[in-house]
Amino acid sequence: MASNNMTVEERLALIKRNTMEVVSEEELRTVLETKEQPLAYIGFEPSGIVHMGWALVTAKIKDLCDAGFKVIILWADWHASINDKVGGNLDNIRAVARYMEDCFVALGVPADKVEFRYAQDVVNDLSYWENIIKIGKITSLSRIKRTMTIMGRKEDEAELDSSKIIYPLMQCVDMFQLGVDVAYAGIDQRRVNMLAREVAEKFGWKKPIAIHTPLLPGLKGGARMNGDGAKDKTVREEAKSMDEQSAAMIDMKMSKSDPTSSINIHDTPDSVRQKIKKAYCPPEKENESTNPMLMIAKYIIFPRFGRMDIERPEKYGGNVSYDSYEALTEAYFSGALGPVDLKSGVAEGINKVLAPVNEFFTAHPENYDKVVEILKGLGKLR
Repeated sequence: MASNNMTVEERLALIKRNTMEVVSEEELRTVLETKEQPLAYIGFEPSGIVHMGWALVTAKIKDLCDAGFKVIILWADWHASINDKVGGNLDNIRAVARYMEDCFVALGVPADKVEFRYAQDVVNDLSYWENIIKIGKITSLSRIKRTMTIMGRKEDEAELDSSKIIYPLMQCVDMFQLGVDVAYAGIDQRRVNMLAREVAEKFGWKKPIAIHTPLLPGLKGGARMNGDGAKDKTVREEAKSMDEQSAAMIDMKMSKSDPTSSINIHDTPDSVRQKIKKAYCPPEKENESTNPMLMIAKYIIFPRFGRMDIERPEKYGGNVSYDSYEALTEAYFSGALGPVDLKSGVAEGINKVLAPVNEFFTAHPENYDKVVEILKGLGKLR
């Protein structure tokens, strides 16, 4: 639906759906009321083969576009080099970025409503480095080290390579340099987005609205998280709770570094089915947020198709369809739908999502083939 046919409240609801946090909703409403085409951004390190978590991100980028935003997808090439991705080689990193751009298009990002940019183009401005120094001067070293979870790193890893201290400062400055209204990211990026908002207040810069979506859990699942916060918590307590949830999600997220716990977007239908058969899929409601089958249904299948179809033999009740995530979970937690059938429906839903990806890369294999060659040369693929 085009944004010019939607009310502000409809656009707000579209942006908020399936998010963990919007900071703040009031600021977002004001932007929607006052700007014809607000600007959002999301940054990515070009790092390797793309997994199913990107389908979640693609859905939210599409929501932002449908709500009237222009979205910049920033390939954080310098950042990836600092973070030792793809051997730290910038030529290799940019080759991966070209492949990842293909992935976004194949997954359905509206190419006419997004702009792909490289950090290389942003860092050439002298003011970029002036602002890094400004932010560094008002931010303690311990605070910067705490944000290193945005890199998939622990605080003490900064002791090994001092360049990594620059990374969070760069990510902060990216938002101001691009002039964005909204910084969209997974919840693992929360700490740096909150730092950027604090910095903006101190310097009188435009404060980026932060929108965070969950991280897709790996197929092995993980520890249960408590997503319910008491209404009377202070702002500081709420932030701590959200950071704790973020840490738990980071620990159990789907990652390409563990092929047995992830589905990459090039997996064949049979490979998807085999991986899903072995996946963690507890039937208890208290484990809902760590059940990868339910989270894939909630954040990927339902947003994309609006329904979930499950085929099963007549002796087990026959085929069944659900038109909402709530209807699916009601059936699952009541025992009307079993884990085997849920897994079957999720596997076929994933394969439906990935069918156009396979078609795209069959027709345009060049960038993917180049990345495979690079990763094999680095010993990261067999």
